[in-house]
Amino acid sequence: KDANDTARWTWKRGGLLSTNLAQGSLSNWAAGGENFSMAVTTYVNYFLLHKKKNYTWDNSLDFNLGFVQATSLGSRKNDDRLDFLSKYGYRVDTTNKLYATALFNFRSQFFDGYTYSGDVGTLSSTFLSPAYVLLSAGFDYKPFKNLSIFLSPLTSRLTALASKRLYEQGLYGIPAGKRAINELGAFSSINYTQNFGKTITYKGRMDLFSNYNSKPQNVDIYMTNLVSFKINKLLSATYNLDLIYDDDVKLFGPDKNSPGLQVKSLIGIGFLVKLNNVVD
Repeated sequence: KDANDTARWTWKRGGLLSTNLAQGSLSNWAAGGENFSMAVTTYVNYFLLHKKKNYTWDNSLDFNLGFVQATSLGSRKNDDRLDFLSKYGYRVDTTNKLYATALFNFRSQFFDGYTYSGDVGTLSSTFLSPAYVLLSAGFDYKPFKNLSIFLSPLTSRLTALASKRLYEQGLYGIPAGKRAINELGAFSSINYTQNFGKTITYKGRMDLFSNYNSKPQNVDIYMTNLVSFKINKLLSATYNLDLIYDDDVKLFGPDKNSPGLQVKSLIGIGFLVKLNNVVD
């Protein structure tokens, strides 16, 4: 659909579902390694878009879940993310490209996550711990139908820990004993999708946040990338690359008290189904 056409459709919805399976085994392998390993990952995206006259309302829900089973390590979670993004905008120019916009974002996970030292795991996250709630007011620039650039000088970000075991430790920038903190800062979110022919699809998002009250030069980064390669009607190869830097997440370094760039890379072959786009 043409992004400059405000009359053809009011609702548009769709998405994709991907499930990948990877398995490996070794026997008398001189270089060493796991005798048996299996990984299962699932990714679900669903979007609901509304456009009528001068108004737009964009909603997107992403869910990732993955587990790995290995001979020596047992069963461990290797992916878990719940992310909901909603933007409501009012057109302020004559080209249908610039919108005064309010943005809401919620991000958390479902299951327990652990950091490991050898075979010993320490709880580092769980449901709603942490949970990020972001409210922002700014401008959304949409030069093309597949690109959105949101900029805001006024953003409130709430970081919360629902788990008593975690908030008593003072993690994720929250003082020990407190359940949540609120930060005021500047925020930007860039969303881009692109189809390359009929077989390759790219979907990316990058969020940037600067806290006015604490080290504003240390910008928090949250970036997700998904590339899918359609092999045939049933099978597709997918590649996920996530990058996160949060100056308040100090789980790294020799003393486990330093921030660091978090990188997650997953590749697999499995089933990918595009949910049909429906226009009302």
